[in-house]
This record gives sequence, C-alpha cells and structure tokens, in this order.
Amino acid sequence: QVQLVESGGGLVQPGGSLRLSCAASGSIFSRMPMAWYRQAPGKQRDFVARIRPSGSTNYADSVKGRFTISRDNGKNAAYLQMNSLKPEDTAVYYCHGALGREYWGQGTQVTVSS
Repeated sequence: QVQLVESGGGLVQPGGSLRLSCAASGSIFSRMPMAWYRQAPGKQRDFVARIRPSGSTNYADSVKGRFTISRDNGKNAAYLQMNSLKPEDTAVYYCHGALGREYWGQGTQVTVSS
C-alpha cells in the first residue's frame, strides 16, 4: 500500500514561485512513475507533469518552461518547482503515482493572486 501526502501549497503573488512536495510511503516508490495534476474550481482535473523512474519527464504545454518536476528516490519524494506563477495556475494540486493501480494524495491548494 502506498500513501501520498502533498505539502508546500499556499498564496503567492503573480510572478512568484512555490515548491510542492509529495512524500510517499511504501517500498515501491522508485519503480513508480509520478505525476502532478491540478483541478481548478468547476473544472476537470488536468495533467501537469510526469517523471518516470528513468528520470524522463513531460509537461503540459501550459506549464512548459515554468514548472519543473523532480524526484528523490532515496527520500521517497517527488517535487514540483513552480516559477513565474500566473493567476490561471490557481488550483488544488494532486500528487499521483501508478504501479499496478493508481494512488492519489489529498491535494494542496495553490492560489496565485495579488
């Protein structure tokens, strides 16, 4: 069983930065592709970024060049560095892992507003 716990959300001004963390329990983390999704009020949950066990990454077009996903298998953690934040980045951000089944965190709120 894997549990995912996000942290690092908050209120930031446009142009600012935040770093989200996802702490994972269990022994399979290093074999799991990890991803971040986000859901704005009244909208569907959308893909943001993914990092595979190999370290390869891919991003949604809306965040390319601004967000960076990374992982530390020794710490069972994944991260999302968010720079040049925009009001449209406001959402609840969810950590996601998948290996045989899907795992979701509880989400962390990110609000970009002046």
